[in-house]
Amino acid sequence: MNRILITLLVIVSFTLQGKSQKTEILHLSVGSGKFERINTPVSFGMEGVSISDTASFQLFEKVHGSLIQKTFQIESGYIPRLWWILDGTTNSGRFREYLLYKDVPQKIENKITTVITPESIVLKNGNSEILHYQTAVLYPPAKIDTAYKRSGFIHPLITPSGNILTRVSPPDHYHHVGIWNPWTRVRIGNHVTDFWNLSEKQGTVRFAGINSIVNGPVYGGFSVRQEHIDFQGKMPEELAINEVWDVRAWNAEPVVGLKAWLVDLTTFLSVAGDSAIVFEAYRYGGGIGIRANEEWTKENSSVLTSEGKTRKDADGTRARWTDLNGAFKNNGQSGVVFFSHPSNREHPEPMRVWPENVNNNRGDVYFEFCPIRYKEWVLNPGRVYMLKYRMLVYDGKIDKMIADRIWNDFAYPPVVKVLTK
Repeated sequence: MNRILITLLVIVSFTLQGKSQKTEILHLSVGSGKFERINTPVSFGMEGVSISDTASFQLFEKVHGSLIQKTFQIESGYIPRLWWILDGTTNSGRFREYLLYKDVPQKIENKITTVITPESIVLKNGNSEILHYQTAVLYPPAKIDTAYKRSGFIHPLITPSGNILTRVSPPDHYHHVGIWNPWTRVRIGNHVTDFWNLSEKQGTVRFAGINSIVNGPVYGGFSVRQEHIDFQGKMPEELAINEVWDVRAWNAEPVVGLKAWLVDLTTFLSVAGDSAIVFEAYRYGGGIGIRANEEWTKENSSVLTSEGKTRKDADGTRARWTDLNGAFKNNGQSGVVFFSHPSNREHPEPMRVWPENVNNNRGDVYFEFCPIRYKEWVLNPGRVYMLKYRMLVYDGKIDKMIADRIWNDFAYPPVVKVLTK
């Protein structure tokens, strides 16, 4: 909403419950659009609204003339953004009404927290861990070439029941590290560097620092820097690509009757030098990839894409989302759905999906969205390139209807508008 319209909002004061004076700042309408919504994150850019003390605000939903207090969070930035959860079920074509008041002291209880340890950044929901982002260098097992050392990846990714979905440094691919996204063939000047296959000793990716961390009642997360280091330039090590990961977990229950986390990962890429670089087309590398827990094999796991493809025919096809599910010997079934945003390059994105006969026919699980599988990607200096992904981390099993609904939330969120007096 533009600055003029917000500036023209009528600011009124009234007595709520006969106890305290409050100033109306925003009167908002949220429309579900064409889709059913269940516990969906929504937001509104508060351009023109002065934010000095977020603790002095309060959000209410207007329901049949009554005001019901809602949990919310304000994200700082050039334009502050108001976030909350469109809780419960909102049918398609429906509207809900919200009011934001100022001068209302409140106690904010952070549900999603971010903890920094010597080795990692840990995202938690209450006392339960959601994921670790590796900041310290992880070395391969003893007697394995230290060229495989890495930092800057997610492991473990943990379900609400405690099942670990990721794996690092497996003997068949020591360079596989949980959830990560290096690029395989990167043309830099007159040479090509492989940032993926670390054994080639051409390049690597490193954690480079923390930009920010957030704790909150609606979401928590962190922003970190990563550096793609080229070993083949004029110097022994040269910075080729700057990258920022923004990772956040939502305090929402996206699937009724099922324990699940909702996690977003957005990556921002920029060229470090003065000349363009090229991500050459290749069958794997980039996007977002996961090496799944070693318990998963072709005997107890499954892959299903938004287009109905499985491990038999998914590799090289395109999808909006892909669900990985498998059994754990002592703790039932769990899974993770990866969602690709429509703004991503080459969306619906091509994928790399290991077939069932990999690793001596054991059928380990590997999945990756691969936006350069069929077409090279030129990155020009002075620009920032973005890829957005969402993960549903859950226990049990889900169906296509649930995955489609959550993708709709991600791709086409509810529309928030200002209501004028």
